[in-house]
Amino acid sequence: MDVKIKTALISVSDKEGIVDFAAALSGMGVKIISTGGTAKKLSEAGVSVAGIESVTGFPEMMDGRVKTLHPKIHGGLLGLRDKSEHTAAMAEHNIEPIDLVCVNLYPFEQTITKAGCTLEEAIENIDIGGPSMIRSAAKNHKFVTVVTNPDQYDKVLEQMQSSDGAVNEKLRSDFARIAFGLTASYDAAIAKYLNGRAGIEYPEKVSIALKKETSLRYGENPHQSAAFYKLPAGPETSVSSAILLAGGKEISFNNLRSEERRVGKECRSRWSPYH
Repeated sequence: MDVKIKTALISVSDKEGIVDFAAALSGMGVKIISTGGTAKKLSEAGVSVAGIESVTGFPEMMDGRVKTLHPKIHGGLLGLRDKSEHTAAMAEHNIEPIDLVCVNLYPFEQTITKAGCTLEEAIENIDIGGPSMIRSAAKNHKFVTVVTNPDQYDKVLEQMQSSDGAVNEKLRSDFARIAFGLTASYDAAIAKYLNGRAGIEYPEKVSIALKKETSLRYGENPHQSAAFYKLPAGPETSVSSAILLAGGKEISFNNLRSEERRVGKECRSRWSPYH
């Protein structure tokens, strides 16, 4: 089922490409709702924007900690458009459906890698409203498109331009899958940081967030596929931070395995080829 985008909520930390994306949406007749610095940037660029406070009826408060945590936002994201009880509740409480959410998160991992980062700085870079909106939109991807990365902007616009402003179910489902991976990875990084601060070597639960670096030529055997995943940057020297100096064939699982044996035990905690 295709869903036409009529209203979009945009609230981003990484503002790369956001003006062009929002302008293109607006040019297709999409109403743009936005928050704080994002709203200011879009407005200054000439994009028509409705401030979040015009939707919720409340000003952004507590240094921006509270702005999107409101029934008029999450009702607009979570309401099932094909369920009469939901549409009746939305009508009764004047909740406008939100068809697209474009959110990326406070840069927690980048913040904690900075020299001299304090606990207070780290805590203030834990995003709350962003993950909440992402999860709401992703849960309701039957009706809502959730956009979490500038790399996705062109895909959305191309589809809307070829489908009379609509996004199809496959793209919505794919973006929802990516969105849940993002929030899981984000929370894993926060938990890891807080465990480290507390000196907890073996916490009650461990979630390891890995990022795909590249596909490999083959797995342990030529008929197997494989990919190379890495942990976020750390102080250790390892294969995951190596630079390929010579050209030639793409790297295989066994190339990495041989290098891991050469480097030694330190490297084993830094890579994970899944195949």
